[in-house]
Amino acid sequence: MLDGIFSFVLLDTRDNSFMVARDAVGVTSLYIGWGLDGSLWVSSEMKGLHEDCEHFEAFPPGHLYSSKSGGGFKQWYNPPWFNESVPSTPYEPLAIRSAFEDAVIKRLMTDVPFGVLLSGGLDSSLVASITARHLAGTKAAKRWGPQLHSFCVGLEGSPDLKAGKEVAEYLGTVHHEFHFTVQDGIDAIEDVIYHVETYDVTTIRASTPMFLMSRKIKSLGVKMVLSGEGSDEIFGGYLYFHKAPNKQEFHQETCRKIKALHKYDCLRANKATSAFGLEARVPFLDKEFINTAMSLDPESKMIKPEEGRIEKWVLRRAFDDEERPYLPKHILYRQKEQFSDGVGYSWIDGLKAHAAENVNDKMMSNAAFIFPHNTPLTKEAYYYRMIFERFFPQNSARLTVPGGATVACSTAKAVEWDASWSNNMDPSGRAAIGVHLSAYDGSKMALPLPPHKAIDDIPMMMGQEVVIQT
Repeated sequence: MLDGIFSFVLLDTRDNSFMVARDAVGVTSLYIGWGLDGSLWVSSEMKGLHEDCEHFEAFPPGHLYSSKSGGGFKQWYNPPWFNESVPSTPYEPLAIRSAFEDAVIKRLMTDVPFGVLLSGGLDSSLVASITARHLAGTKAAKRWGPQLHSFCVGLEGSPDLKAGKEVAEYLGTVHHEFHFTVQDGIDAIEDVIYHVETYDVTTIRASTPMFLMSRKIKSLGVKMVLSGEGSDEIFGGYLYFHKAPNKQEFHQETCRKIKALHKYDCLRANKATSAFGLEARVPFLDKEFINTAMSLDPESKMIKPEEGRIEKWVLRRAFDDEERPYLPKHILYRQKEQFSDGVGYSWIDGLKAHAAENVNDKMMSNAAFIFPHNTPLTKEAYYYRMIFERFFPQNSARLTVPGGATVACSTAKAVEWDASWSNNMDPSGRAAIGVHLSAYDGSKMALPLPPHKAIDDIPMMMGQEVVIQT
């Protein structure tokens, strides 16, 4: 019956029984650990457990843990789409529009100053547009004023800053632009990894500008923001979905992506903001909206350029209102930019250059021996992994981070959709060669080292330490 985001522990002091639970998709973070003395530990951050627990892991989203049932996890969230069978509900634009508007309005209940994150992309712009329309008359508007505040971050001249400003002017929001340099971002990497608790490349790339922006937002006195996470997973918005071979593969990939959100975008949005006591709310991950969107026949979500259907066409069409437009047409139909790309293309290029200065070829040649689990395949990944291991050296910590092949944020399964992608494993949207308008030049891409399969399956072993100097 709970409809919202939460991680909690309920303790019954009468008999010392307890229950632990986490929200449906895992928007909030939660970890559980076990001590050698039989103790059980729960924390919203991994760093709260790693010194006291022999083993700890991410608490699975949509589950509860009850001491009365002898421990163990019980899944409480099991919607129809979870079994990944292909749905058949025909596409009805107004049903999608109504469900999403309800999801946004529901999240306007607040007694603190708030705003919206506005990158100028489709998702954040729709959230901002609906919020601006429905803010008047709410308790929040009476208390904090009827004008919406919007926030955007990027390098000087970045795609997001330009588009965000244009949308803000169109909607009449009080817009706040935050500029950062590549060096600002590089200087924050260690703090980002400490707070976000991952070594996943795309998560760190996107978390850094969000971390810097959250600090500025909190300094203005704002305590809650609405954000656009989740849309790309639900509607197949990542550019690699252009290559989905059929509607069954398309739908199953969206299911896999939603189920994994707690390891990627939800982890980023929650921890990068919470580092400064800022709360992020994500209307696209409303339970009712997910059910509505995931019950659609996936044929309607398929990307068909020859028919004028680009990624997330069903969402764009739902809000394409000629009489009372939600957004300017070119924003409504702007190509997908991943957040780490949209803040400025030189951001990722600068990160790669910095990593190359700190990780040499000899280090990479030994990567499989140093990091047998999720072996870093690029210098950038190796650089992040070194920092992560310094903060979180336990094996349990490294097991909480996902791995596997990816291109433009795909799952490992979707990499099989296009044979050419195996030569271009990068989580950036620009890795979708032949799809992204500013794609990497395939001839200039540096190929990562091949994965060391045989070594990957050897368990970590305790042993004597021998140093060989060369």
